[in-house]
Amino acid sequence: MNIKKLIVGTLRTNCYVVSDTRSKEALIVDPGDDAEYIKRYISDKKLKPAFVVATHGHFDHVLSALDIKLAYNIPFLMHKKDEFLLKNMMSSAKYFTGIKSDPPAEVNIYLKDNDVVKIRNIKFKVIHTPGHTPGSISLYNKNHKVCFSGDLVFERGFGRCDFSYSDSTILRKSVEKIQSLPINTILYSGHGNKTNVDDIGNINL
Repeated sequence: MNIKKLIVGTLRTNCYVVSDTRSKEALIVDPGDDAEYIKRYISDKKLKPAFVVATHGHFDHVLSALDIKLAYNIPFLMHKKDEFLLKNMMSSAKYFTGIKSDPPAEVNIYLKDNDVVKIRNIKFKVIHTPGHTPGSISLYNKNHKVCFSGDLVFERGFGRCDFSYSDSTILRKSVEKIQSLPINTILYSGHGNKTNVDDIGNINL
């Protein structure tokens, strides 16, 4: 498995292109702004996108979802509880960054806890990890010991929970779910550098 981090947009969101090294089948996680950059990498590496997945519905994680979806004729996957954020994507992007964006992508598959997203023989278990947003998810691969955690946890802190729809108590429970994974599991967050499960214990919520 190959994991490529592409830093995109004014909020420097981490978009991850995860691919099977043999088949070149790929999964695009959190396609924030700059679809052309993402597509250029996919073209350069001759990858075959199969899915585009959002860890949550904040605009900086989904701005390019429609472009990527249409370019490769692939389904867009997200948790249903964040659909309200997706619908507000254009106004949110305009308010926070001044960006006039394309309409949001239509969700083809609603993910829920314990679902599996698969590219060839690489399976990712969906872990519902709300708190930052109601529909936040993490994608965990047991064999490679990696987890894409969105904005749940970062190298030096946890995701914001001061939005009207956020909840610090629920966020803490979601963090505990991730802490239950093997301690050497690498966490690929929505912003900044990667960390691991063992390091979470050193961060105060």
